[in-house]
Amino acid sequence: MQQSPLTFTQLRAERLGQAGYTAVALTGAALRSQVRQLASKYDDIIIDVGGRDTGSLRAALTVADTLLVPVQPRSFDVWALDQVSALVAEAREINEGLRAVAVLNGADAQGADNEAALEMIGDIDGIEVLPTSIVRRKAFPNAAAEGRAVIEQTPRDPKAIDELTALIGAVCISR
Repeated sequence: MQQSPLTFTQLRAERLGQAGYTAVALTGAALRSQVRQLASKYDDIIIDVGGRDTGSLRAALTVADTLLVPVQPRSFDVWALDQVSALVAEAREINEGLRAVAVLNGADAQGADNEAALEMIGDIDGIEVLPTSIVRRKAFPNAAAEGRAVIEQTPRDPKAIDELTALIGAVCISR
């Protein structure tokens, strides 16, 4: 697990009295074995291993149902998906049912960059493009600074809430 989810969980517990979920830090082979054990206790397990090719990422790909890849609509992010695609192909030799999906994250509110990025992502083998995007909005960092999700934050940002709800629906639709 990356440090930012742990930091967020600590902040959330401090601000709200409890996080409302369980967070554990695991790396490498321990991640694979512990996720298998946790799967009997929890319906959903979210693994945040970052975007680098690490032992933790590779271990996660062998036990995950879905890989969610957030991609900014910028060339370097989109170009990196070729490496992700290769890792997914390798992981599918062990985990045949692995679903890999990409979502535009930090998308522009307007302009042509989003569409150009989506077109390039659509050309990458083995990664599905989700039909929703997360636009760069103040609501997301503002909510995180309070230890909340945008759906819990006041004042409410209906666009941010709709985007997050659509993302959750798109990721969970095939389960």
